[in-house]
Amino acid sequence: MGLDEDSLDYHRRPPPGKIRISTTKPTQTQRDISLAYSPGVAAPCREIDDDPDEAYTYTAKANLVAVVSNGSAVLGLGDIGAQASKPVMEGKGVLFKRFADIDVFDIELDQDGADEVVRTVDAMEPTFGGVNLEDIKAPECFEIEERLRESMDIPVFHDDQHGTAIISGAALLNACEISDKELDEIDVVFSGAGASAVACAEFYVSLGVERDSITMCDSSGVITERRAEEDDLNEYKRRFASDAPKGDLADAMDGADVFVGLSVGGIVSQDMVASMDDDPIVFAMANPDPEIGYEEVKEARDDTVIAATGRSDYPNQVNNVLGFPFIFRGALDVRAREINEDMKVAAAEALAELAKEDVPDAVVKAYGDEPLRFGPDYIIPKPLDPRVLFRVAPAVARAASESGAARIEVDEEEYVEELEARLGKSREMMRVVLNKAKSDPKRVALADGEDEKMIRAAYQMQDQKIAEPVLIGDKKEVVQKAADLGLNFEPDIVDPDAGEYDRYAETLYEKRRRKGVTRSEASELLEDSNYFGSVMVECGDADALLTGLSHHYPSALRPPLEVIGTAEEAKHAAGVYLLTFENRVLFVADTTVNFSPDANGLAEIAEHTAELARRFNVEPRVAMLSYSNFGSVENEATAQPREAARFLREDGVDFEVDGEMQADTAVVEDILKGTYDFAELSEPANVLIFPNLESGNIGYKLLQRLGGAEAIGPMLVGMDKPVHVLQRGDEVKDIVNLAAVATVDAQKNDY
Repeated sequence: MGLDEDSLDYHRRPPPGKIRISTTKPTQTQRDISLAYSPGVAAPCREIDDDPDEAYTYTAKANLVAVVSNGSAVLGLGDIGAQASKPVMEGKGVLFKRFADIDVFDIELDQDGADEVVRTVDAMEPTFGGVNLEDIKAPECFEIEERLRESMDIPVFHDDQHGTAIISGAALLNACEISDKELDEIDVVFSGAGASAVACAEFYVSLGVERDSITMCDSSGVITERRAEEDDLNEYKRRFASDAPKGDLADAMDGADVFVGLSVGGIVSQDMVASMDDDPIVFAMANPDPEIGYEEVKEARDDTVIAATGRSDYPNQVNNVLGFPFIFRGALDVRAREINEDMKVAAAEALAELAKEDVPDAVVKAYGDEPLRFGPDYIIPKPLDPRVLFRVAPAVARAASESGAARIEVDEEEYVEELEARLGKSREMMRVVLNKAKSDPKRVALADGEDEKMIRAAYQMQDQKIAEPVLIGDKKEVVQKAADLGLNFEPDIVDPDAGEYDRYAETLYEKRRRKGVTRSEASELLEDSNYFGSVMVECGDADALLTGLSHHYPSALRPPLEVIGTAEEAKHAAGVYLLTFENRVLFVADTTVNFSPDANGLAEIAEHTAELARRFNVEPRVAMLSYSNFGSVENEATAQPREAARFLREDGVDFEVDGEMQADTAVVEDILKGTYDFAELSEPANVLIFPNLESGNIGYKLLQRLGGAEAIGPMLVGMDKPVHVLQRGDEVKDIVNLAAVATVDAQKNDY
């Protein structure tokens, strides 16, 4: 099927459309219903009657945006009317929810005149925390937004105007930096004089471009002062009437620094681009076909030309989804009265700064594994970059507070954590550990230090003050790769080939001489960064070790087990995964190390896992899993988890534990507290101890893949000093997360 038929099938599949309403509170019992509606609902009604601002406390207003259109200027389709515009407005709601967790009612108005639209939208103010105007033709869109901003005490934002302005403004900031151009010195030419073009021009002035340096062209040519006097130009075009002589777009582009296209496809030639000043900037943003193709722009010049379009199949896509969800998120969260110029500038600057940072692996993979590094082909972040939420929204919230638009203040550090939590439970859980790590960063040795991922992870650890990374590898190679990656930091590098490490060789020899290792062999083993890092930690020159990025798990685990070993009171190391779901977390063990532990081993693994859970501020409730429930089957396999639970209780552990029990008994409250009300667990388990490696590995992977869980780990517990073994293929964020866990391990044990 073609794209059109695919889209029709997508939209008509039951239930039709793309959005629906869901409840956020329980509605299972009569009491629930009486609280949700009559008679209980009278209480919040009275509170709001006394203080209208309490609507933000007792209703969904604080997270609800109206997407309003009359369908008079639907992108690419023109004036198709209100009803036909509904799929677009529903789509806008999808983007609000997907990227910023904002709820939307789409409202399509069968009204043409500005007066009618203003009157209708203004009357809906009690319902919404903000209004997003969409696909309304110019010049009415200007008047409608201006009048609603004056009459309403909530944010009103016409995305067709300001969205493109903010995103292209961020791109302009970075393009000028790369091209070594000053904003107040550049000459900018616009093709197009509609809502987007006028809004972009006004916003560029806010960023620092001189108004007199902007030349705007419409279908009749350059908008000059003479035309403003003679022609029937609307007041918005008149704002950019220049004193230039009469001419066309080609005349205007001659010698210009920047071209901004918001008109129609194919109207700019390579000769016109060639006529521009040195190292020009070309934003050809007409959709679906740009004013000039990306490749054509590049081919037109021998110098550095920075090109952007509105298309996703070329670098530097100017996409409004980088703006409106996050701008509204920040505005809603401080209960802003408006979205003002300061807030828009803050959003653009935050986007521009984010583009200069190292890009997460998941984002790179989503865009075809092509390198994404700040430069001519990467001047703005990608829409799928999750960091946009907790960079742009706080910047907008801060600007709202500083400019007086906010009704309430937020603590920025706490606010960032709240935003990260919206992206998933795993981020919320990791934030606990990351904050602990930042309180006292420890020295973490990184084997495979020449690997790009390790270098990028080291940069992030150092930049975020999570740990003090030590890269083990060839110093020249590490420094060169860091420079190639555009990472501006000075990593701590230990080069095994460039120093005297007789002490390390002697330590390794002492540890392994009765295991068949000679002195010379000990020196040779140190050429392996896994052994080198293990000895480094054992000698106290590092507090923790991360290894395994380029090795199979068993071979990476062997050196730290041989050199560092398990803790004094422990006989077993074990691998633990933290699995996060929408509303719960589970720690599962052992998933990576012990093939078939006995009852004592299971008990030990449970203790170590419970201790790990507490590092994430989770009070452990431990279930020893089996295929039977509390003695329903009697054999050696079922006896071991039962005995392990008994050992732990007899030892007086300070956490709840029971078993043996089936997995559904452990995690389903109705089964646990209904059928087995004698169980020792007060609530469903959050720590699951599998009876053997086979079941543990199978179980966590099924939960991850079919249950939709996000996995953090494996985290190694039971070692004498903090060691974590990465999985081959782990992303940079996984390395950083385990470094934070290792740092907290080191803090707790005061190594």
